Amino acid sequence: MNTIADRLQAVRTSIAKAALKAGRNIDTVILLAVSKAHSATACQEAFASGQRHFGENYLQEAIQKQADLKNLPITWHFIGPIQSNKTQLIAQHFDWVHGVDRLKIAERLNAARPENMPPLQICIQINVSNEETKSGVSVEDAPMLADAISKLPHLKLRGLMAIPAPTNSVELQQKQFRIVSQCFDALVKQGYAIDTLSMGMSDDFEMAIVEGATIVRIGSAIFGARSYAS
Repeated sequence: MNTIADRLQAVRTSIAKAALKAGRNIDTVILLAVSKAHSATACQEAFASGQRHFGENYLQEAIQKQADLKNLPITWHFIGPIQSNKTQLIAQHFDWVHGVDRLKIAERLNAARPENMPPLQICIQINVSNEETKSGVSVEDAPMLADAISKLPHLKLRGLMAIPAPTNSVELQQKQFRIVSQCFDALVKQGYAIDTLSMGMSDDFEMAIVEGATIVRIGSAIFGARSYAS
């Protein structure tokens, strides 16, 4: 399978199998194609094969790509680390932001969101593995951040995002996803109208789907190996 269309179909088939195994409807899982370091042409090929949600980490690259593809009705997700000095451009150019873990960032995104655009869709990042080098709020602090974000008029809290630490232990992998899922359920019980669990990548999306993921992020399995050459 050498084409993006072929690889996309293979990924969709794998997602469908995982959803069936989990007793879930395939329509409850969104495939987010991680297109960072891949060309606008590659994105266009994926779009022609039915892909609509694309995730980007690198802001300037993404903005250029969006300009090149401005005539396509793509839903753009920013999935990289969020620096304060990038919030204005992120708020102006994206539909979703995964990875908000500080009120300061949320407030800056809210202030920068243009009035003529719909609310920016927000996922709070949970640092489920308690890694010092990884962004994310603790499970214990998630409700406080959810409360603050839900009061910002130009943002819409959609749910949670997590990138658990890689592990060869199936039990630990499942435990980490389940912690995020339980945090999500607790927020729902508290009255938050959230519907999104963004978790699971190429190596672990099957388990993420079992534990309730509604967005899975897949990159190289669709686009091939990334080239970071300038």
